[in-house]
Amino acid sequence: MNSLLLPWVLLIAFATSLAQTTTKQTLYDFRSDKPAMTPAKISLVTQKMVLSKVFRKYLTDGNKCNPNFEGNGTDDYLAAARKTGQIAPSIIDSTTGSFTAVGQTQTAYLISVAECGASHADNFGSDRVAIFSGQQLVTNVDADFKSSFVRKTDLNGDGIEELLMTSGYMNQGTLTQSAALVTFQGGKLNVVKDFELVTEDSCASGFPGSNAKAAVISFEIAAPGKMPTLHQDNYASSCRNVKRWRYLSSGKMPE
Repeated sequence: MNSLLLPWVLLIAFATSLAQTTTKQTLYDFRSDKPAMTPAKISLVTQKMVLSKVFRKYLTDGNKCNPNFEGNGTDDYLAAARKTGQIAPSIIDSTTGSFTAVGQTQTAYLISVAECGASHADNFGSDRVAIFSGQQLVTNVDADFKSSFVRKTDLNGDGIEELLMTSGYMNQGTLTQSAALVTFQGGKLNVVKDFELVTEDSCASGFPGSNAKAAVISFEIAAPGKMPTLHQDNYASSCRNVKRWRYLSSGKMPE
């Protein structure tokens, strides 16, 4: 190769590599990130306004649950509890944004329904997302057991914001967490991407071979109006005070 051309070839290769690197951005790093949204304290007045519009009837205190309620003989215990008002709901998270219409200032409330008598087999009850414009309820949907908002974003730039939601469980010292990116257009919970398992940490169990696994969710910059490609890279670490993460895999996290 002509020695005069070599610097230009190297410069072009470097620029191409840099462009490819900078178009990929991190949406959420489950190794270290903390939720970007800290739920504001919900006043009792707001709690009452929201819950009374979401539920036809409910209990203000779980201690008022009917101890003899057994689901009225139905196969869907949680649905029966909701139908009869055997629930003691509370707002556990909230965030503001434009979730169903462009230019709207809306508040999304995440509600723990707390059906009376819900057991571990029932995930201790269901969760709902209620979206309000002012005091008007515009969307009320089951959250499919997702129990927190961790990131708000508008990846395709259409003015409608998506929410990264998670659910987590602790069993015998092992923490597992799943995540999904969702929208609420059309009055439904629409799953843009289900990442499934994003955290599995057995360090608190004390079992031999315990370790931690965590995912990093990233996306590539796309043209305006188009949803970018989402990526999941998984990492693992031994149980140390300061974890040293090593690359494990890409795609769904291996169990």
